[in-house]
Amino acid sequence: MKLDHIAVSGETLNAATAAVEGALGIRMQPGGQHDMFATHNTLLGLEGGLYLEAIAIDPAAPEPERPRWFDLDRFSGPARLTNWICATDDMAASLTQLPAGAGTPVALARGELRWQMAVPDDGKLPFDNLHPALICWQSPLHPSAMLAASGCRLRRLIVSHPDAVSLRAALHPMLDGKRIVYDTGAAALRAEIDTPHGLRVLQ
Repeated sequence: MKLDHIAVSGETLNAATAAVEGALGIRMQPGGQHDMFATHNTLLGLEGGLYLEAIAIDPAAPEPERPRWFDLDRFSGPARLTNWICATDDMAASLTQLPAGAGTPVALARGELRWQMAVPDDGKLPFDNLHPALICWQSPLHPSAMLAASGCRLRRLIVSHPDAVSLRAALHPMLDGKRIVYDTGAAALRAEIDTPHGLRVLQ
């Protein structure tokens, strides 16, 4: 497993996008819709094959038949960094090694992209949503390769949780987490990102 992307959620896509642009001083790029979960996003490419998405419920889409991913059905308040997503080449094998509640694979597609995402039945990931979501890309293209260079690079992702020790232990054997830091504290994510304007913090 390796870090794939990070997600900022908002009550609206405009709010989520504005939160990223305000924090980093960089314009987001258009994304698209996710029909199965009735969400939509904007995107920002990061160096090293990573990317950032701003995501929210799509008010123009029909209500989905299942809870939305990233626990968006219960999201409220200011837009903020809510999720980190890790990629695997073998979804089934990875899920057998992760804590219960990490999700079941859902097949998804958008344009030329094809992927599986492990989504919990209630939309909420373990460790108060601080456990990473799991993704398995099944198309030659990756979103980071389709985005214009932004000059931004993730320096560190700080994952804070009251039981950070257990979270790290659950992930450490499988996760290449050179940029991941675990901190014991209130449940939250904080990303330190190098930008053309210097080091910025997204949280």
